[in-house]
Amino acid sequence: MRSLRAVLFTALSLALLWVGTIASAQQITDEQRAFHDRWLTTAQRAETVLNTKRASDASLEQLRAEIATYRDRFNVSRTRNSDRIETLQSQLEALGPAPEDGATEVADIAQLRQRLTEQLDNLRVPQVISEEAHSRANGLISEIDSTIWDRTKRELLARGPSPLNLALWPEAYRETRLALQRLYHETIENFAIGSVRAQMQDRLPAIIGMMVIGLILLFKGKRWSDRFGNYLRALGGAGSGVWTFVVSLTRILIPWMGVVFISGALQFTGILGVRGTLLLQQIPYLAAVFLYLDWIRRQIVTYAEINDPEGPVATKATQYRIYVGLLALSLILQELIRLFERIDNPSDGTLAVISFPLILATGLVLLRMMRLRKSKADETGEPDEEGRKVGFSSVISLVQRIVYLLGVLSPILAAFGYVAAADAIVFPAVETIALLATLVILHRFASNLYGWVSGKGEAAGDSLLIVVVGFLLAVLALPVLALIWGARFAELKEVWSTLMSGYEVGGITISPTIFLVFAAVFTIGYTMTRLLQGGLRNSLLPKTRMDAGGQNAVVSGVGYIGIFLTALLAIVSAGIDLTALGYVAGALSVGIGFGLQNIVSNFVSGIILLIERPISKDDWIDVNGQMGYVRDISVRSTRIETFDRTDVIVPNSDLISGTVTNFTRGNTVGRVIVPVGVAYGTDPRKVETILSEIANDHPMVLARPAPSVVFQGFGADSLDFEIRAILRDVNWVLSVKSDMNYEIARRFAEEGVEIPFAQRDIWLRNPEALAGAPAPEADTAPQPAKSPATKPVEFTDGDMGEGDDY
Repeated sequence: MRSLRAVLFTALSLALLWVGTIASAQQITDEQRAFHDRWLTTAQRAETVLNTKRASDASLEQLRAEIATYRDRFNVSRTRNSDRIETLQSQLEALGPAPEDGATEVADIAQLRQRLTEQLDNLRVPQVISEEAHSRANGLISEIDSTIWDRTKRELLARGPSPLNLALWPEAYRETRLALQRLYHETIENFAIGSVRAQMQDRLPAIIGMMVIGLILLFKGKRWSDRFGNYLRALGGAGSGVWTFVVSLTRILIPWMGVVFISGALQFTGILGVRGTLLLQQIPYLAAVFLYLDWIRRQIVTYAEINDPEGPVATKATQYRIYVGLLALSLILQELIRLFERIDNPSDGTLAVISFPLILATGLVLLRMMRLRKSKADETGEPDEEGRKVGFSSVISLVQRIVYLLGVLSPILAAFGYVAAADAIVFPAVETIALLATLVILHRFASNLYGWVSGKGEAAGDSLLIVVVGFLLAVLALPVLALIWGARFAELKEVWSTLMSGYEVGGITISPTIFLVFAAVFTIGYTMTRLLQGGLRNSLLPKTRMDAGGQNAVVSGVGYIGIFLTALLAIVSAGIDLTALGYVAGALSVGIGFGLQNIVSNFVSGIILLIERPISKDDWIDVNGQMGYVRDISVRSTRIETFDRTDVIVPNSDLISGTVTNFTRGNTVGRVIVPVGVAYGTDPRKVETILSEIANDHPMVLARPAPSVVFQGFGADSLDFEIRAILRDVNWVLSVKSDMNYEIARRFAEEGVEIPFAQRDIWLRNPEALAGAPAPEADTAPQPAKSPATKPVEFTDGDMGEGDDY
């Protein structure tokens, strides 16, 4: 009865849980259905707008942003409840396949299967809907981007009226003058209104205060910046260039704040009309452009005057100042022309006429600056030392050529009526030059700052950290460069979103987040592994009885295992599927088997060396004729230091498969053999006694086993003896051999024992040939006819005999 009650209670609990789950799922589905209905309305409106092709670019951008918001919501929804869905699928797999062919299933299992299936369906419906909506949103965004890009392309490639057409000039003059008159009349009319004048009188103290503050900041900023720089230099780091850079920033920031106060005071008067207000709102931006370019000019000239006083930049600083000012003025005038186009909507002919002189002047200034920017390599034929040091010489040369080409091309395009294309080329070229100069200045500042902090000075410019900083600056400059050349912010945001969501390659999703997690985990694990190796090498292992070779093997093994486990943990932490990596590893195994078999062989041999340790660090070995001490055993190769202090890298496979002589394996005890010869007629026993005394008296010779003297035999020139002794340390074998030879020479001289040298007796068969005399008559031996003038005396092997007298 109790068991029946327990079963009923469990069934009732499951039923209530199931009903609650269904209700919750239905509630979520209702909310999602309402959101989906709003999305359908937006998508239908977007499709209608794209079909009519009448919406402006601003309307399309707004519509795109709205669709992107829906897409982000769908992107989250399509991955929601993924863990719960996976759990339900696992539960259904655990129940096994459903019975077929009308077979009945146990009632409890059938109910459980039905309940799990319904829950799975309720969770899958939002995912399916979100997946479809996400795909549709992506398609609409792509269509909007294509529409905007097509319009931009048509505008750039469209040919308008040529500014060289003199018939357009009177109309351009009339429209420009009319715009200026409207600006003047709006201001006068506003000032004539009593309420505006009364308002200005009420605000007069604030207006005067803002004007005074702005003028003080504008004219006193330089002096204040210099005082601030002197205060900073008193803190240290004088001469490093760090505080000079900081002061240069204050020199543009303080005057710019003065311009902001002055423009704010003018706006606070309220006497300006719509055109005046719009123009005044651009003043801070235009002032920032001028100050920014002048800051770049001062940084480049200052650096050139210090490091290259004879260079083209330092010697022509005045011309650089003029040309940079003209480029800044061209950018300011270009912004004013755009403002004129936005407010008064002039004709295409007017825009072409007023834009052409500006484009032409900007192109000429660029060409002139490129000629002034010639390096010493162009003038003297010698390589540019600065460019070679930094490594940017080739990049700078390429940028010079591109800018030169753009400077020539832009006025030509404008002259033929392609004013929009010329405008989209020449001014971005100026901004690109400014951006590149900024990167160089920031990179130099980072080098100076690191050199000051680290104490390395100018040598810090060659460090790895500064190279990495330069790479990061270049990466961060890419979006800015894209915006300069016409990329839309929405497109960059799209690229960033795609980059953050990751790319799927071979079933593996690669994204910056995954990369950063992998790098962080691997760095932490690698650092901990190195710390563990250092603790074992310096603290724990030296206190054991393990030899140096065994300690090195343990430390190396811990390092390899730690790095392997760290890489595995980093892969798992980053969310990379190891199954996909297994497929990749299986595919790579074929290439490893054929192309990397030598590397794999050396790797396996290195592991065998670390485990079996047939050789250890500091062993004296001889392998393939290379003799020396083992200094390092790595996974791929072993480094041997020969006796002439050269390093020989031996593949580990040679140490495993080849013949290796280890003179110090296990211990350093070894034998020395010292050969010596004495003249014939010397008492051998006397020689034996002398040699035995010499061997026993040397401190490196072991008493047990005792050294021995061997009478080897009768040589061609001497009686041959050998001293054979066991040394305490075979590493001293050459020194011991040398000491014994010195002692042998001294004792033999005292005892009158002669050390012979090789002698040869030569017998001449025809001695009369040396004097050129005829052969004696008594000699009946047949002699061949010889002429001393034509045939010299011959010494053949048959004519000579060792030990023969003549």
